[in-house]
Amino acid sequence: MGAAGRATAILVLALIGGFALASSTTASGGEDLLPDLDQAVPRDLEVQRVKTGDGTRYRLGFESAVMNLGDGPLIVDGTRTSGEKMRADQVIKSSDEDSRVRRDVGRLRFARSEDHRHWHLLGFDRYELRLPDDGSLVTPDRKTGFCLGDRYDAVPGSTPPGGPDQAFYNTSCGLSQPKLRSLREGISVGYGDDYRAQLEGQFLDVTKVPAGRYLLVHRANQRRRLEETSYENNDASVLFELRRESGETPTVEVLESCSDTATCEG
Repeated sequence: MGAAGRATAILVLALIGGFALASSTTASGGEDLLPDLDQAVPRDLEVQRVKTGDGTRYRLGFESAVMNLGDGPLIVDGTRTSGEKMRADQVIKSSDEDSRVRRDVGRLRFARSEDHRHWHLLGFDRYELRLPDDGSLVTPDRKTGFCLGDRYDAVPGSTPPGGPDQAFYNTSCGLSQPKLRSLREGISVGYGDDYRAQLEGQFLDVTKVPAGRYLLVHRANQRRRLEETSYENNDASVLFELRRESGETPTVEVLESCSDTATCEG
């Protein structure tokens, strides 16, 4: 039996045994070139006063960014035959220029907001406000997802192994095309995807949050459905003081910024 036949036999046996393989595999002997998502520390924290249909709200805005410092690109293919969402599959390159597919790593949905209208990978990066003493959740995010792309050079002045000479994933994720049936998004090695403060979903509502110390935690690939070389650098956090005066917009003072951890202690 050839290599391709063996791969087919393994898949059949797995299905007979009552479980499904997490990914399809190629018949090649090449090594996987996996991405490594590095969560940047939240930046540009500022509370904004906003008038909404519910009255005056206070939003803690922040910049977020995720870099790919791995051996290969993060590639996500979205497909659908019906319904509002696309199934997301991860395409993993190999050292012999072949690839394999990790099936069903998430969902893509067409996002409609004041800022943009395109396809988002849901849950790629999550934001949380937590208490620093016990880590209990104060406020979750309402982010609709992310249009992945090579938005900035994470290693200026050099091209890391496996990285392109210039931005490769620079599409608009199906801008104004809600009827798309398929598309590809990704982040090349040596590039990152960033979002500025107060952009759609780039904030947490702190209208009713009392004054005090809090942790702002950012987590990339929180459910670890995307395959990476390491998950040790997927979290980053900021310890800050929220200050409130009657009738005034709350202010924040950053006390400590911590990479690679969700428990910044100052």
